[in-house]
Amino acid sequence: MCSDTTDLTGRRKVKCTAKCSDKFTAKGKNTCVKASRRHRTKSLLISKTSLFLSECLPDFHIPIGPAALPVLPTLDAVEALNDPLDIDNIQADILAGMLKKKELFFFFSIQDAARFKAKLVSDIVPLVTSTSEILSVDTQPITAVNIAFSNTGLVALSLDTNALGDSDFVAGQFSDAGQIGDDPSLWNPAFTGTNIHGVFLLASDTLVNIHDQLAKIQSALGSSVTEIHRLQAGARPGPEEGHEHFGFMDGISQPAVEGFTKLVLPGQTLGVFLLGERGDPFQNSHPSWAVDGSFLVFRQLQQLVPEFNKFLTDHPLGAGKLTPEQGSELLGARMVGRWKSGAPIFLAPTADDPVLGADRTRNNDFNFFIKFNQTRCPFSAHIRKTRPRGDLGPSEDTKNFIIRSSIPYGEEVTPAEADSHTTSVDRGLAFGKFSFFSYQTNINNGFVFLQQSWINNERSVLSLVPAQSS
Repeated sequence: MCSDTTDLTGRRKVKCTAKCSDKFTAKGKNTCVKASRRHRTKSLLISKTSLFLSECLPDFHIPIGPAALPVLPTLDAVEALNDPLDIDNIQADILAGMLKKKELFFFFSIQDAARFKAKLVSDIVPLVTSTSEILSVDTQPITAVNIAFSNTGLVALSLDTNALGDSDFVAGQFSDAGQIGDDPSLWNPAFTGTNIHGVFLLASDTLVNIHDQLAKIQSALGSSVTEIHRLQAGARPGPEEGHEHFGFMDGISQPAVEGFTKLVLPGQTLGVFLLGERGDPFQNSHPSWAVDGSFLVFRQLQQLVPEFNKFLTDHPLGAGKLTPEQGSELLGARMVGRWKSGAPIFLAPTADDPVLGADRTRNNDFNFFIKFNQTRCPFSAHIRKTRPRGDLGPSEDTKNFIIRSSIPYGEEVTPAEADSHTTSVDRGLAFGKFSFFSYQTNINNGFVFLQQSWINNERSVLSLVPAQSS
């Protein structure tokens, strides 16, 4: 995770923790597991100033990607709010994303802390992209750059990470691997040690631009860092843009952010994701360099797409009432909780409704209020596990919410893979492989809670509801 804040040199600071995991199967920190195979890391994205260690109205929103997804506010819309966040001091990826189709995650280890600090201030901080910069076409860079540091990276830079008040971040990815169901022996080897000190997030419209910018960064830092791991990702081609490798529209249920979101959509909830800002339960206890930062959990999740498709083909639902193809599509939708278009099965239980899926004012407006009933949506569906909505009562506790920013990695399924029903090319989400980031003010309340108490809970989350409230 990374956050951008002001301190030390009066400009930006960044912290990180990286993790990897799969959307449909996930395990520990700095982890990798098949089909999903995972990689995980924890980091802190620091505020930009702290980095120096050294149908919506067009004037309100920026459409990004498919129509099904929430829109971003314009720079003017944020500035017009009564109490806007200081988006000049918040790294772009936390609230807005990088708004580019190609992305590279470059994980590094610090070898010479003194030289790294000096170069961070003189060469790297000027490259870091803020939220305000990404929201305006006039200031969007050709290649956006963000940076985050792990606990060991911050310690290498002589910072007191205990002052952050997040024991999970300080303890590192191995401390709760078993707690969240991860097996570190299955992680990508790059994430099985503690020598990842930070990660650069670089995004652009072409890989050439990204590699040119990375070359400049590496040239500036020289021998002060060494490369540990890199992961290249990007939006899927053509009509599949916005869909992950299993084929489902991704990113529909992102929360809104007070002081940033101009128009909260039906079904969208407000969450707390920035250290030291409104709603942060530890608002007054963070060091100044961490304010406006956010804890990042990075998961690299491998998706076994041919095998997943074969499973759906072999187990179609609705025998005698649906064609085999329709039955397989229904099984996939009930596993995820949405059809591939993004339409929720709670609102469209028997067939896909692409018009509903593309309507951001309706595709997230439901609540599972039918108690102890999974006729419209199974308790085990992905979207019901990760956000139980009305299952836990009429109001949702937003302290467990995260901002999940994901992008597919790996090539499209080849004809040979489809014919053999066997994966031979690594792909997923960086969230097949699939990469995924989540931002929160506390890792235990956010990512760990979701993974342990909701996702890995073998029983319905209704088992967590006190008897008197059922």
